[in-house]
Amino acid sequence: LFYHVRLHCYVVVELKVGEFEPADAGQLSFYVTAVDRQLRDAARDEPTLGIILCRSRSALVVEYTLEGVHKPVGVTTYEHLAALRPGLPEALPS
Repeated sequence: LFYHVRLHCYVVVELKVGEFEPADAGQLSFYVTAVDRQLRDAARDEPTLGIILCRSRSALVVEYTLEGVHKPVGVTTYEHLAALRPGLPEALPS
């Protein structure tokens, strides 16, 4: 959970280690609603944004999943750390 000071809104980021699944959007929607109701000040803050970071995604699945969603939610991918820095150990200490 982050707060964007220029946009004046909370940003919920969910990291998925696998491919995007439609259920992920429902779970994130739950978190966005909880933040809007519990933390957001309607007089001061804009609506909460949701971002799903996943290993991979199908554009068609994302499109179908988000078509009826009325909350600001986005889905994007990330590159595995090992792909960014060859030779970096796969498992880092927790």
